[in-house]
Amino acid sequence: MKKNVSLLITLLFMLTFIPSAFAQKAPVKKDVVKYQVPPSVRNISKENTYPNSTQDLPLLQPSDMTKKLINSSKVKIENPDLIRMLNESSINSTPFALGYRAIIYLGQWPLNYESSETSPNWEYQKINTNYFDNRGGKVPYQIKYVQEAQKIIRGGLTSKVPDAEEVKKMMLLKAMEKTRFPLAFETIIGAGTKNDHIYNIPPNRLGYLYAYAPGVNEKGKVTYGEVYLMLKGSKKFIVIKNVTSQGIGAWIPVQDYVSFGFAASERPR
Repeated sequence: MKKNVSLLITLLFMLTFIPSAFAQKAPVKKDVVKYQVPPSVRNISKENTYPNSTQDLPLLQPSDMTKKLINSSKVKIENPDLIRMLNESSINSTPFALGYRAIIYLGQWPLNYESSETSPNWEYQKINTNYFDNRGGKVPYQIKYVQEAQKIIRGGLTSKVPDAEEVKKMMLLKAMEKTRFPLAFETIIGAGTKNDHIYNIPPNRLGYLYAYAPGVNEKGKVTYGEVYLMLKGSKKFIVIKNVTSQGIGAWIPVQDYVSFGFAASERPR
């Protein structure tokens, strides 16, 4: 009997090492860079004749009281405006407030945004075309990008939702966190903006240099709810009622980047 038990323990001991042995031989998966800027896209922040203001939306840090209130909620709260309001609130309590009870309705809020897909489109909006006719030329002609007119590139939500500006803030924060791109719902390329990269138009050809403003397509789900602040004795907590979720999408331009496309042909386009 003891021999059988000893054999069983030995077998179990051997089996515990089998998965780890295979795990060591398994190939290590490398992380794929999802949001890499292609070579045809260039940063023109230094050359841009219109100084865009940096879209800086840092995550608002909740106060200690706000942290406790947020953690007491069964629904995730990420809305910066709601967090700011809670930060600015002052609630004094006393340990002798036995039997004290109050319910404060804070309104209906977009509480959080959950991202499901973030996809760059490097040719989101066409902003410029530089052209030269070299059909009579005998040598290649060098052409460079020059922005002929100021161009305003705007993004926005793909459908109407309540409290759209607050939803846009949450979507922008999530898209910036995922892509690490400088994003803004509005960006401007000034007239006269240039880039030094050279494109050669062969003899007997027409040359077209197209410029595009990149953008990011953000898709996900926004959650709404009625927010109540509950005061019960010395305890304070948040209760969310009538929770609803809605799918939402947005286009967000990439700030101070331009995507280029070059073509040479015998006939006008």
